[in-house]
Amino acid sequence: MVVGCIIPLMKELNMGWNEIKSTPRFELEGLAKALSEYNTLHAFDGYSAEDLKETFKKKPEVRDQWHEYQARRRKYGMIRAAKTLSDAGIL
Repeated sequence: MVVGCIIPLMKELNMGWNEIKSTPRFELEGLAKALSEYNTLHAFDGYSAEDLKETFKKKPEVRDQWHEYQARRRKYGMIRAAKTLSDAGIL
């Protein structure tokens, strides 16, 4: 947990070592979780349907990430309704 939490906080949130040491563990875990949510919510931003279609053909394992991305965006009301890949014009 320590390395998985500290490195992203230092890199992505520009937290220094002293700041991390003085922050309670539960706050660090919350920041790491929030950073993970943010990264998931914006993982596919900027990709066109054609780009995703080609990626899914070359790397089928990316579909699981796509479904997680869509589920999180639905959870936070960032998209209206659940769409299948074919409804979204990807397949």
